[in-house]
Amino acid sequence: MYFLYDIIYSVAFLILSPRFLFDAVFNGKYAAGFKQRLGFVPRLGAGARKVIWIHCVSVGEVNAARPLLTQIKTDFPDARLVISTTTRTGRKMAETIFAGVAHSIIYFPFDWRSTVRRSLSRIKPNVVLLMETEIWPNFIRETNKQKARIGIVNGRLSARSYKRLGHAKRFIRRVLGYLDLALMQEKADATRIMSLGLRASKVRVTGNLKFDHDIDSAETALTEEFRERFGITSDAPLIVAASTHSPEEQWLVEAFKELFKTSEKLPRLLIAPRHPERFAEVAEIVKRTGFSWVRRSEKPSTRDKSAEIILLDSIGELRAAYPLAEVAFVGGSLIPHGGQSIYEPAAAGRPIVTGPHTENFESAVAEFLDREALIQIRPANDKEIVPKLVEALSRILADSYERNLLGSNALKVMDNNRGAVVQTLEFLRPILR
Repeated sequence: MYFLYDIIYSVAFLILSPRFLFDAVFNGKYAAGFKQRLGFVPRLGAGARKVIWIHCVSVGEVNAARPLLTQIKTDFPDARLVISTTTRTGRKMAETIFAGVAHSIIYFPFDWRSTVRRSLSRIKPNVVLLMETEIWPNFIRETNKQKARIGIVNGRLSARSYKRLGHAKRFIRRVLGYLDLALMQEKADATRIMSLGLRASKVRVTGNLKFDHDIDSAETALTEEFRERFGITSDAPLIVAASTHSPEEQWLVEAFKELFKTSEKLPRLLIAPRHPERFAEVAEIVKRTGFSWVRRSEKPSTRDKSAEIILLDSIGELRAAYPLAEVAFVGGSLIPHGGQSIYEPAAAGRPIVTGPHTENFESAVAEFLDREALIQIRPANDKEIVPKLVEALSRILADSYERNLLGSNALKVMDNNRGAVVQTLEFLRPILR
């Protein structure tokens, strides 16, 4: 079965290779770190200190890992932490927030045995932790062969992923057999991974690490920097459009035009695109609106305080913008993408609006809705999106009671679900020791 997997993986890589080549020429998203993904990562060097390798796919997993890694570093100060990501955005985020924590930040290897072995031989991990159920058969098997302990942390297995993996259930059972531990977010996730063949004795439910969100001093300082630089006040309420995808920015600026005409207090809009390679594209969209606008990446100027639209074209700074928002729209939800994280604006106590496509956070969104901690618009077609956005945003901006209630309830949901870090470390400590 592994031989067949290698063939399928290699064929898929060849099919996608034009995309790698195109990207290498134009923006470097998929080609970024190509050499490291072939296993040529920096050697960690020999030593008696334990090496803990944590793999985070992209920004969401990096953010989720923050409280856990902070606690691991506190409890095991002598351990060397290696962080790997798959995406360039995730790597830049990791470099920003784990600068004083991680010993090394690398790209995760392609899942061929040769590249995996090369990476493992250079890192020599004692423990490998995979965030949110990253199942790479060769990597998991080769890690086990190297006598390193390997586990899934903050595991999530959606019904769709379970169905997809179920087509190769016998093979997946063999792969999962190499795991030492799987710490899953919810009972449903645990049930699904056991149904795929992982022994129940290796599975635990520990909750979602994203609820254990903490705001550090650096973020607080950055929030105040934003407040001062851009002149953020309640007299001109700020709408934060977070982690947006195409064509959400176009819909948002159209909704903003309507709000600008009808709102008692003239609002301002901060747009934070999900992918850095789209910053220039979104800048062109904003430029065509006729509103005054500025980019975060530009040098501070007198225009900053009066700009009607702010483009947050930076990485790792969105969390610091949330406390300034009167309302936060979370992107990836007006299109069939599955939605982006609602946890960060909730931790800031901000009222949240999403679109209908939130499958990536299905259980969390359900709880937020049940607790009156979120507004989810449900347009039936694209023509309804802008009017529905206008309706939801204008209602929140006009009603301070509802605005405060939504934000307060969102924060309560976060506080009521805290504790995943403690639960996770309870089961990890025997492995980490």
